[in-house]
Amino acid sequence: MRVVVTGGAGFIGANLCNALCRRPQVSSVLALDDLSSGREANLDLSGGTELVRGSVLDAPLLDSVLERADSVVHLAARPSVRRSLEDPVGSHEVNVNGTLEVLEAARRAGVRHLVMASSSSVYGDSEVLPKHEDLPTRPKSPYAASKAAAESLCLAWSASYGIEVLALRFFNVFGPLQPAGHAYAAVVPTFVRAALAGEPLPVEGDGHQTRDFTFVGLVVSVVSRAVLERVSCPGPINLAAGWRTSLLGLAAALEAVLGRPLARRHLAPRPGDVRHSQADTSRLRTLFGPLEPPSLEEGLRQTVGWWRAQLA
Repeated sequence: MRVVVTGGAGFIGANLCNALCRRPQVSSVLALDDLSSGREANLDLSGGTELVRGSVLDAPLLDSVLERADSVVHLAARPSVRRSLEDPVGSHEVNVNGTLEVLEAARRAGVRHLVMASSSSVYGDSEVLPKHEDLPTRPKSPYAASKAAAESLCLAWSASYGIEVLALRFFNVFGPLQPAGHAYAAVVPTFVRAALAGEPLPVEGDGHQTRDFTFVGLVVSVVSRAVLERVSCPGPINLAAGWRTSLLGLAAALEAVLGRPLARRHLAPRPGDVRHSQADTSRLRTLFGPLEPPSLEEGLRQTVGWWRAQLA
């Protein structure tokens, strides 16, 4: 089996590529990435992954990359709500037009299976918890809107052209390889980096907002199975741990992992962020059976271990 992963040098993509290379059913893994946020060093190139540097907006390149592919995992995107507020056109160009280019290249190449990364942000500030897939989408940011559009494109191409599609709505994925130290960094690596540097944890807002923090190992396991078993669905599927934790609860869990108290400093709330997020994972479990995501503390323990190794 030949698998192409767009955004393959990014945090989630590289974890996935490195895992797929260890599967005996997979003969080759090709990571397509423009390295705007991904890093070549994330990939185990000696393990069999091939890296092609380029953009999902480059149609001729996509044609050459997707030739003879059995499955495509489309992760390439311009991430971050904050970044999309600063440059909404750029987010639309990559997240929406880039998805369209991937779909059309897959159609030209005769690719029959595609897994794509949507986002929990498409739900907006719905007060319903946990959030289930039948809720209306109410994006609050250009990023969320672009993900809702990309998801709709993939499902429409599936219905129209027979490509088997699995659209997965990721919820606050964290773990090894996730970067920090930049303006658009996610909260978990930001907290871990600050804690290991002996700095106060930067808590945006009052810290009582909640998220369904999902360890990257669960994402890799589900997506790998989706590729190998050609899992598809006519509607979107939540991919998450299924519980919610406040930012202050995240700080407390990190304190437990490190075995010491951590100072906090409160910042202004982040524009465009939703207040509460938690996934209903019943459809995910219908497709993949019982899943046992690691606890938040175990995920943080592995993340801290990776960060310590980098700092060393």
